[in-house]
Amino acid sequence: MPSSDQKIPVVIRRFVECATTFFYVGYLPLAPGSMASAAGAGLAFLLKDQPFWYGIVFVVVTWIGFKASGIMEGFCRRKDPGCIVIDEVSGVMLAFMALPWRIDVFWATYFLFRAFDMFKIYPANRFEKIPGGTGIMMDDIMAGIYTNIVMQIAVRLAGIGG
Repeated sequence: MPSSDQKIPVVIRRFVECATTFFYVGYLPLAPGSMASAAGAGLAFLLKDQPFWYGIVFVVVTWIGFKASGIMEGFCRRKDPGCIVIDEVSGVMLAFMALPWRIDVFWATYFLFRAFDMFKIYPANRFEKIPGGTGIMMDDIMAGIYTNIVMQIAVRLAGIGG
């Protein structure tokens, strides 16, 4: 549980914690990043037929992630604590954006995103060194961009339509 900061009202602290842990998924004892990626993939699936709302939810999640992750980092008193998983949700939503919804595409996208997130290929490895919410969010956004580019090419080469 993050330590409290008396300058921030309790309701704001609770919102920040709930948002950045993506409804407390970040506190799961095993693989919270993978679980949050799965939750984000589920959210993407729920919104797959509503591109307008998909975009709105992605923008809101990402904006909250940028704003709240640095605050949560301060509550936890350490850089990029593992309980912050809103970055995985944002990144995986970006990874799935505008891809056809097929089971093979789904699993390839999910595992490719997790690999890009773990291996932090340049410039993602540089972004994570930026302090605060920007550093927390940007490496996962880059993983989402890398994944989406690779998967857009793969589905076209495979002749898979939407």
